[in-house]
Amino acid sequence: MQDRLGRRFIYLSWGTVDESGAFTMFRRAKLMLDVVPADVLAAAARDGLLVGRLGLTDASGNPLYARVEPPHITWTAESAEPAELADWKRLPPG
Repeated sequence: MQDRLGRRFIYLSWGTVDESGAFTMFRRAKLMLDVVPADVLAAAARDGLLVGRLGLTDASGNPLYARVEPPHITWTAESAEPAELADWKRLPPG
């Protein structure tokens, strides 16, 4: 995704799922990609995975929302081994 200023980000959407499986979003966070350190981005391109680790609630205990940048997120590069990818693909949706 890209915001009106041209900054790239990934949405993390919060919502509910009803009995029929329909998802209704009530809040979302923007994980800003332009703050990923260049060396981490280069390593992720080489090794296969860019991983962002963050807490999921704000200071009030509510779901995190708005722009998320360091220190609220830590970006790392990790290896994308076939076994790890197979495990990831077996995770339930959502």
